[in-house]
Amino acid sequence: MNYNAFNQFCGSMHATTHVVQWGDAHVWKVGGKVFAIGGWGKQGQPAFTFKTSNLNFEFLSSHEGYRPAPYFASRGMKWIQQTDTSGILDEELKYYLSESYRIVSLGLSKRKQQELGINPLPKP
Repeated sequence: MNYNAFNQFCGSMHATTHVVQWGDAHVWKVGGKVFAIGGWGKQGQPAFTFKTSNLNFEFLSSHEGYRPAPYFASRGMKWIQQTDTSGILDEELKYYLSESYRIVSLGLSKRKQQELGINPLPKP
């Protein structure tokens, strides 16, 4: 995946915003909270960072093509960076970006979720 495809995919999710910050990284947010970052790869190579569940963090930390995210994981946060951007892991990346969006959006207040029109409560 390249940065254009990354930005297009993240931009397709509801109520997201995009900013370029932190050393020209593509930062995607929902409700003002970061859920995905495109940037910070070694030697100018693309890399994509996202929040994970505890289980996925443990699995991906030792999976080829991924590593605990610099800056985040060292502070105890469950963030992973995909370093293999050859295209082989693109479908996995889309899944993990969607999960990161879900995790972060569910962490927003119910009021904020309602304002943004995300995560509607099931009707009884």
